[in-house]
Amino acid sequence: MSVVVPVFRPGPSFDDLIASLDRQTLDPTAFEVLLCDDGSGEPTGERLAAIARTRPNVRVLSLEHSGWPGMPRNHGIDAARGKYVQFVDQDDYLFDGALEKLCDYADANASDVVVGKEVGIGRPLPSRIFRHDIPRATLGTDPLLEMLTPHKMFRTAFLRANGIRFPEGRVRLEDHMFVMQAYFAASTISILASEPCYAWVKQPGSASSARIEPETYFPHLETVLDIVEAHTEPGRLRDRLLRHWFRGKILKRIAGRRMVKYPHEYRDRLLDVVVPLTQRRFGPGVDAGLGVANRIRAALLRADRRDDLVRLAEFETGLECRATVTAAHWSRGGGLHLTLRITITYDGKDALVFEMSRSDAPTPGARNVGGSDALGSIAGRGSAAATSSGAKKITRLTSLPLSSLEGLPANLLVVDRELRNDRVDLILRDGPGTERVLSGRRPRDLSAVAVSIDPVRSFERTDDSRGGPLSVKVRRAGWTFDVPLEAAPAVLARVGRSPILAGRTCTLAVSEGGAVELHREWPGGGFKDAAGRAVRRIRRAVQRH
Repeated sequence: MSVVVPVFRPGPSFDDLIASLDRQTLDPTAFEVLLCDDGSGEPTGERLAAIARTRPNVRVLSLEHSGWPGMPRNHGIDAARGKYVQFVDQDDYLFDGALEKLCDYADANASDVVVGKEVGIGRPLPSRIFRHDIPRATLGTDPLLEMLTPHKMFRTAFLRANGIRFPEGRVRLEDHMFVMQAYFAASTISILASEPCYAWVKQPGSASSARIEPETYFPHLETVLDIVEAHTEPGRLRDRLLRHWFRGKILKRIAGRRMVKYPHEYRDRLLDVVVPLTQRRFGPGVDAGLGVANRIRAALLRADRRDDLVRLAEFETGLECRATVTAAHWSRGGGLHLTLRITITYDGKDALVFEMSRSDAPTPGARNVGGSDALGSIAGRGSAAATSSGAKKITRLTSLPLSSLEGLPANLLVVDRELRNDRVDLILRDGPGTERVLSGRRPRDLSAVAVSIDPVRSFERTDDSRGGPLSVKVRRAGWTFDVPLEAAPAVLARVGRSPILAGRTCTLAVSEGGAVELHREWPGGGFKDAAGRAVRRIRRAVQRH
């Protein structure tokens, strides 16, 4: 095994990386560390030499300065003596035992690529890719595109035989180019999700947070798209893959608050590049898997409707969601039952308004939010329904502030699919960066959403938790909101502490600002816990039989 680390004038966090390599359970004779120094100069050179002096498995490659990590990584591939190459960046570190677990997993599955579980330190990471182990993942079916960082393990002979290299020099998205070449060439791609392997650390002022330069960034994106198109035929797989970059690298940049905050000059430069790029590279098949908001953005981009793109972004920025407790009570079985009212407004008026009509009816025109020309609307289920005569009905969004729908796709505002995926989750945040979903529902009516909490099950594996603020994650017609749960003190005044069968004592409290908190207390906790566990065992026995 060879660990390849591109190095350029590393800071104090580099010591954490070296320490994590020292703690690996793989015998030091079974792996090497290649510190590929990108022309850092004398102080760094001395630091690296001191590290290698006391570690026989560490080698330092002193290179000319290139300014980007592609060239040092390529030198690491060329110099590697191990069966596998694991890329690690200088500000990150490996979890204890990661190398041994990755090697064993690759050996067991004859893997060309292993995507070890990444954990974000100070940064959020996609979660779907690491829900469970996938020994043989399929590109386009499994969520491989969620994590295109180079922090993976590759079979060394596989990289060399297929000529898979990082682009060198000042190239954006160089990791996407490298990983996608590997994905297409690999016989077996494996995801190791059950063990944390790689800590991806967010550093202050990192380049990923800087605003891109459209004229130089998007040609590199097109290189990635060229790789995808060179390895796929026109059709669903290609559209599914291209959709990833369309959604994440273009549509995300012209949505909501980000779009509104752009200076006018920068916004014009951005659109000057992405409008023709969208027209040239992303067809209707790519749009088919997008949510309604992104479908609208895509259509407006192709039509070069810049004012409407700004109106849509301002509308999204101005959407306000509130989740309020209207009723609460404990059941005899120890469950806490809440009724929530969810409101989504724009400028104080109802937003995300819908109309149900026949599928063969003409598409209604757009209206301004809160305008006097409001169409007949519905607030309920939103899924396609059949009339008594068998004619299908569809649901359209009618509350967007577009100038018109002329020249846009006829069914652009149909939202039946999105409404079927509506969801309300009640979340407890009981520590920095931690959250627990206590209850989830697919709501039929946002004015009265019933959620329930089982305190025994919610807290049974977190003895150190004392509770915390409650929040609500609302998914409505493809838009997502994460808001604090609110309540008037009078609504919760009569709820009281949890009954004996709920286990340890729980109470609802309201802060001065009206936010709801779930407090966990311990008076008489031993007896209450025993009773709660007994009830839980009985319930499980009944469910089994």
